[in-house]
Amino acid sequence: MSLFIQHTYPSYKWGVWKMDETLDELLSMLPQQETCLEGLQRFSAEHRRLEWLSVRVLVFTLLGEEKEIAYYPSGKPYLADKSASISISHTRGYVSVIIGEAGKEVGIDIEQYGERVHKVAHKYMRTDEPLSSYQGTDTWALLLHWSAKEVMFKCMNTPEVDFREHLRIFPFTVTEKGVFSAEEYRTPEQRKFEIRYLLHPDFVLTWQVD
Repeated sequence: MSLFIQHTYPSYKWGVWKMDETLDELLSMLPQQETCLEGLQRFSAEHRRLEWLSVRVLVFTLLGEEKEIAYYPSGKPYLADKSASISISHTRGYVSVIIGEAGKEVGIDIEQYGERVHKVAHKYMRTDEPLSSYQGTDTWALLLHWSAKEVMFKCMNTPEVDFREHLRIFPFTVTEKGVFSAEEYRTPEQRKFEIRYLLHPDFVLTWQVD
């Protein structure tokens, strides 16, 4: 079993799965193996098959029962029986899932740690978003800003969102885990968010629950 991290709260639960199993090992963890085999036929790349199966094993682990995951035309996932809300994210070697109450928006994002984020920061960082240093670098802060804006976008269900123009992260000090505030300017409601996060040597994880 590669359940890497799991947290359960009164209104939601989330987990991170480290993908170090084979396809056969993952299949053996699920009751409806024939259905999963059919689903795997949609993917030719091995890593996509591993991601797809790992997500379903993680959902099964979190809920204690297997659930069909469907997708809206936008690509947003949902549980076919509408029994709960769901958000999914993956990065190199890991998948993450958050499950909340039915009818409530949830969002989760996981991003691999790496310096490449510096090359694209100008595409999503605002001038009123100062960066906090952690472990002698602002890489963690840049990753958290990107990851948090991914979460905001997932929760908004709104098209044509510009991460730099429409999404703002308010100043915060980066620590190993915590929470910070954010706001969107894309809709008339200008919705506010409380983004929770944690840092791991391999990745940053952010999530939001209505």
